[in-house]
Amino acid sequence: MSSYRQLLYHLVFRTKHSLPTIKQDNAYQLYSYITGIVKNKNSQLYRINGIENHVHILTDLHPSIALADFMRDIKACSSLWMKNSGLFPSFTGWAGGYGAFTCSYRYIGRLLEYIKNQQEHHRKKTFEEEYRSLLLEWGINIDERFFP
Repeated sequence: MSSYRQLLYHLVFRTKHSLPTIKQDNAYQLYSYITGIVKNKNSQLYRINGIENHVHILTDLHPSIALADFMRDIKACSSLWMKNSGLFPSFTGWAGGYGAFTCSYRYIGRLLEYIKNQQEHHRKKTFEEEYRSLLLEWGINIDERFFP
């Protein structure tokens, strides 16, 4: 018998101090680079998008990879690439931590649209408002030390 799994995660991480250092003209190159990292981890990327100060990823995480290791590698490798590429001159790094929310495949369509429409979504809501809403929606206690 074969092993089957569907381990969907909605991942959210921001730039250091939530500064707008992801130039949207070059975001596609960043997303392509992160896509390569995800593929090299034998994981399936469903959608990636963001705005100037944060990134959302919807991915199926391979069961042999710990979530913390997966995020460490994405953030460390993409940070180094961004600094060396010359495409993001104001980028100084990613903030510590991340949001990771498990998702049911039943709701993948809704999540795909949510991530796809980040630019529209953030015309009405800041990253901090969005992140706080996600934490509350998933029943996660908020540590106010990490909010400005």
